Amino acid sequence: MNQIFIFALFIYILNIPFGYWRAGTRRFSRDWYLAIHIPVPVIVFLRIYYDLGWGWQSYAMLVTAFFLGQLTGKILRYAKPGTRREKKPDPS
Repeated sequence: MNQIFIFALFIYILNIPFGYWRAGTRRFSRDWYLAIHIPVPVIVFLRIYYDLGWGWQSYAMLVTAFFLGQLTGKILRYAKPGTRREKKPDPS
């Protein structure tokens, strides 16, 4: 189980730069999809290589680490001085 925690930490750290990148792109654009999906093959390869298995407990923990890394990257992007999140115009 200790190996799963270390792997979850790796996934979290791996996804921080991708979350940072994703936060600066238009939603559902090509770059947005790439920022989310580029780390996935790396994670799948490492799960197979280190024989971590596909149990629900490990799956839930690693998916949580994935999304927390993406969220941390987004928070870091907007915490940078002078960076503001653009508001969408009101459709009415």
